[in-house]
Amino acid sequence: MPIIKSAKKALRKSARRKTRNLQKKRKLKNLLKEMNLLVSEKKIKEAKELLPKIYKFLDKAAKSDLIKKNAASRKKSRISKLINKNGS
Repeated sequence: MPIIKSAKKALRKSARRKTRNLQKKRKLKNLLKEMNLLVSEKKIKEAKELLPKIYKFLDKAAKSDLIKKNAASRKKSRISKLINKNGS
């Protein structure tokens, strides 16, 4: 455990950030699962409506360094590819 006052504060901050990041990652994972479920059930219209929400969340996650920029780009690409493949 930290002894110095600033180290104690840093520990508190990192704990808060960790919980916030875990919540955001969980939400992202759930959105992606929901998208895959909709596509597998051939509900392409609903999947396309969910697409902007996922894009926005991925962009925000990349901007705040929750995930890397290329990882967000890759996920967006794979999702759109999946929808286009099953939608046509």
